[in-house]
Amino acid sequence: MSDDVLAAMGISGFGKKLKQRQLDPNRFDKSRREDKEEPSTSALSPTLAPAQAPRPPQEEPEFDPDDIGPLPQPPNAGASDEEGEPEFDASDDEESDLPQFPTTHALVFKDHTKVVSALTLDPSGARVLSGSHDYDCKLWDFGGMDWRCKPFKTWEPAGTYYIHDLKYSNDGQQFLVVSGTMQAKLYDRDGAELATFVKGDPYIRDMKNTAGHVAELRSCAWHPHDPQTFITSSVDSTIRIWDVENKRKQKTVIVVKSKERGARTKVTACGYSPDGSIIGGACWDGALHMWQTKSNFVRPNMTIEGAHTKNTEPGSLVFSVDGRSVLTRGGDDTVKIWDLRAFKKPVATRDGLTTLYPTTNAIFSPDDKYVVTGAGATSKGGKGRLMFMRKDNLESVKELEVDTTPVKVFWHSKINQIVTGLANGQIGVLYSPLTSINGAKLLLNKGPPRKATIEDMSDAVSAPTILTPHALPMFRDGDGLDRGSKRKREKERMDPRKSKRPELPVTGPGRGGRVGASATQHVVQNLVRDTTRDQDVRVAFCPLTPLLRHLGRIAFHLSPAWTGPEVSRVRTVADCLSWAGNGPALSHRRSSEARRRILVSSPPEGEGIMIWPNETGACRSTRRLPRVATEDS
Repeated sequence: MSDDVLAAMGISGFGKKLKQRQLDPNRFDKSRREDKEEPSTSALSPTLAPAQAPRPPQEEPEFDPDDIGPLPQPPNAGASDEEGEPEFDASDDEESDLPQFPTTHALVFKDHTKVVSALTLDPSGARVLSGSHDYDCKLWDFGGMDWRCKPFKTWEPAGTYYIHDLKYSNDGQQFLVVSGTMQAKLYDRDGAELATFVKGDPYIRDMKNTAGHVAELRSCAWHPHDPQTFITSSVDSTIRIWDVENKRKQKTVIVVKSKERGARTKVTACGYSPDGSIIGGACWDGALHMWQTKSNFVRPNMTIEGAHTKNTEPGSLVFSVDGRSVLTRGGDDTVKIWDLRAFKKPVATRDGLTTLYPTTNAIFSPDDKYVVTGAGATSKGGKGRLMFMRKDNLESVKELEVDTTPVKVFWHSKINQIVTGLANGQIGVLYSPLTSINGAKLLLNKGPPRKATIEDMSDAVSAPTILTPHALPMFRDGDGLDRGSKRKREKERMDPRKSKRPELPVTGPGRGGRVGASATQHVVQNLVRDTTRDQDVRVAFCPLTPLLRHLGRIAFHLSPAWTGPEVSRVRTVADCLSWAGNGPALSHRRSSEARRRILVSSPPEGEGIMIWPNETGACRSTRRLPRVATEDS
């Protein structure tokens, strides 16, 4: 509430007034650029016009939940009521004192170690996504960063493969990562992987019959209106249309045919028109193709052969806001603008733009009046240039000198800031305190970091930690084991290294420097195998064991008349016990001499063999008896 209302209510002096934070009006001066070539559009000078001079220090009001009165409307409130977010309006006349381009100040992110080959911002302008030749992808958040400018997430999406392209979906909830592999990857807003799309069979010659790409990916693009559809281009001479929900196979395959020998080429850049009705592709053989999305994609609807020099890689293909013009950045050091209504020759051409990296791109400004691209350094260690050219004739309007070669350029329309990826791994954010909104300004609006006090410092810094010897784990009771670490001990017990478990014998072929057990070794091991556990316990404790062993040997020397089916069974001691176990010789109620008798009968002839062993177990006599033999006989 206002002071007048509080005074009328009689509570003007009630409560404690909150301390309002006052920001330094010169907080942006530290990030001001120094441009010596063009003082008119260079860094802001201390002596400025009244409309351009820094405003006097003002106290920024804080939000009061009781203040619910109507807010004053801006002069153009009627035209901006429909817009949900503030967006830079580039339709102002050029005669104003505001800078023409948001390049007066710069902020640098230093975290990549090699050239930044892919760069994009989410639709809201709150986050920056970058990819580099150091194989890493990094996510930066303007609202969450401090003066150190560090990313909040870093990961390797494809191992040791370069990152070629990054694109946010139109709703900003997911983004695509295209690397040197054959598979595109989909991530959510926070960098968690959602899907990895399938790769095709490289042994199939017809590209229409493969489920995915069979060669290195180069670029990608989202459908401007459908967040479930995107396209990818590859070195396998195809552009494939994918559905986010189906990662096992693409929806449609566009096979790009070349007039060169082999009828194949590399599609290094692709893109959608603003209305989603046209798909464009720029190829290695210099051709530029356009397909209507309603066609069958058998052949392109519009084609220009020799749009760029053969055997050069076009870095980007961008449609204008009105959908009538196409901007291409070729690997032949040129930038060209094409009119789809007269798709025969370029409307304007600008050459002499050194291209050192194949992913160098060119973009339109948000007001669709200018073209921005990077020009590489002409000598080793030299400085690069950021070129601002008119869309009509590609004449240079402004050349901004940077430390090294600019590779990727992105001009965000909502925050009116230009983000560039440089060859030395740095990311530069160009902005203007007068025309830019949020973005890099959020970092400086936070003010300088508060000085650390003794209370803020950790105990390890403010006072040394004293440890008594008996407080160490190795001196505690229980041989150094914590009482509450049962689960930890069980986990270490399952670990073969920590538990020092002996290595198990290798079965089959050898591996890991160990010799395996072959079939011959298996037979040799079984020859000397201990058969103690296979022995019958009745044999081990039976007094007739020596006799039964001798009887087994006799069975092999009997004449054919005595080798009946039952006699031939006598081969081992266990067979003798099982065959003669019911005989009178094993009865415990018989005499000692009779208990040693064993009757071996032969069913065919009705006779048997009676054996009287001596004390040593040797056979003493043998005679033929009738089949029915009693104990006293």
